[in-house]
Amino acid sequence: MRLLLIRHGQTPSNVGHFLDTAWPGPGLTELGRRQAAALPTALAGEDIGALYASTLTRTQLTAAPLADERGLEVRIRDGIRELSAGDLEMRADEEAIREYLTTAFAWCAGNASRRMPGGETGVEALSRFDAVVAEAARLGTSGASSTVALVSHGAAIRVWAAARARNVTVEFAAEHRLDNTGVVVVEGMPDAGWTALSWAGAVVPPVAASGAVDAGPAGRALPGPSV
Repeated sequence: MRLLLIRHGQTPSNVGHFLDTAWPGPGLTELGRRQAAALPTALAGEDIGALYASTLTRTQLTAAPLADERGLEVRIRDGIRELSAGDLEMRADEEAIREYLTTAFAWCAGNASRRMPGGETGVEALSRFDAVVAEAARLGTSGASSTVALVSHGAAIRVWAAARARNVTVEFAAEHRLDNTGVVVVEGMPDAGWTALSWAGAVVPPVAASGAVDAGPAGRALPGPSV
C-alpha cells in the first residue's frame, strides 16, 4: 500500500522555534492556513481512500481542506502525534533542540530504549506510530483504500521513516528537513517492510546520502545530531 506522511501547516511555535509538542498545541498561522488550503491541489494525483490526523490541533486544521474536498472522514489518532519533548517542552534554545534531536535520531539508530528527558522512549514513540500505520494497512488490505494520508509532525515522520523505511538512513533523515505540509511517500506493508519513494518531492535514492544539517520540529537549522 501507499502511505502519504504529511507534515502539518506552519504554526506560531514553528515561527518562534519552540519545542511545542504537548496537547492540544497551537493552531495555524495565516501561512499555515494557506498551506493547508493548497494540499488538495498538491495531492490531486493521489487516490486517497482514508485520511488520518493526530490529536494535536494543527494536524486536524491541516487535514480539514483535504477532507472537505475528498469527502473523507478525518480519523483522529494519538499514535501519530509529535514526539514528546518532555522536560524540554516550549524551550527554543539550541541546547534543548540539540538534545531533542540527538535523542530522537538515536532511536532510529538502534537505541530505542533511550528516553527523552522527562518524556517517552523510542520504543514507546515508534510503537504508537506503528499501531496507526498497521490500522491504515488493514484498510488497504480490506480493499477500502490502497493509499492512506497521515497528517502528522516533522520529527515523528522523519524518525519513523528512518526507523522503518529500508532506504532511509539516519543520516538521510537528519540531512533532509521536512518543511510544513511537506510529504514523505512510502510503499509497503508492516510485515514486508517499507520503501520511501519520495521526500518532499525529491526521489529517495537506494543508498541515502550522508552529512547532516537539521531543522527539527522547531524549524531551526542545526548541525546534525551525533547518534
